Amino acid sequence: MSKKLAVFEVQGGIGKHIAFTGALDAYKKAHPDHKCIVVCAWPEIMLGNSDVDRVYPLGNTPYFYQDFIYKQNTDIFIQEPYRQKNHILKKTNLRETWCDMFGVPYEGNMPKVFLNSAEMESGRFPPLNKPILIFQPFGGPEQKDQLLSYSWMRDIYPPIAQEMVDAFTQKYHVVYICYSHHPQLQNCQRFDQIVPKKTLFSMLLQSQQRVFCDSSMQHAAAALKLPSQVAWIGTQAKVFGYDFHTNFEPLINFGKGSIDSYLYDYNFHGAPHECPFDDPGKLLDYNKIVENVLST
Repeated sequence: MSKKLAVFEVQGGIGKHIAFTGALDAYKKAHPDHKCIVVCAWPEIMLGNSDVDRVYPLGNTPYFYQDFIYKQNTDIFIQEPYRQKNHILKKTNLRETWCDMFGVPYEGNMPKVFLNSAEMESGRFPPLNKPILIFQPFGGPEQKDQLLSYSWMRDIYPPIAQEMVDAFTQKYHVVYICYSHHPQLQNCQRFDQIVPKKTLFSMLLQSQQRVFCDSSMQHAAAALKLPSQVAWIGTQAKVFGYDFHTNFEPLINFGKGSIDSYLYDYNFHGAPHECPFDDPGKLLDYNKIVENVLST
């Protein structure tokens, strides 16, 4: 009998793809002899991962049925974890939700990102006078997929982000990772170039401190075993995060949703009319984040 195959489909953003690699790690530990085929939106994330035998971009799968389905001994996992009961009810971490779908034990499996020597070199900084702090206060997709520059649902409030930068510069050279449509921040090195994602991740390896919102970089830092400070607004660390990081949750409870809420409390993009709080500056203990950063 031929070696058993497992086909996985992953849709969504970069951070979700990184989190998936943790669940795939659990699958491979349970089925080390299975050949894993991944079809996904961000195949770059899977390159170099020894758990992945073959990766295909969504919509570009030539001869896929003939090679991996027809008369093959294949497990097929194409369900969407965001549509699973335990995810909707916020009972399990995203990686654990995937493991439940795969029928394998979840043991806190961490994500994996692999960088080759060229990728590591591509994100190298020139010599600097201060240690590096990587700051990503605003997340989400490119402007074509999110018109607003600030999402109350996920991002650090821009005036607060500026105050944090001003404090960080006492000790650190702040590299602000963002897209071109994100707010302007002063007293920092803005990096909004469109580069391979692993170039961004390689920058993390040169940093002494890292501060993020719920974004792809907090997933990448977890995969690279780089503990970071993570600010959470409308999403939850227990669902999308890692105990490995220092997580800061909102000081108020606003999870009941709005008139538009269906299966989730709020839309990831943060529709302005859904914003449930009056003063974003009082939402998190931002001073504690700054204190943690400056004390190390």
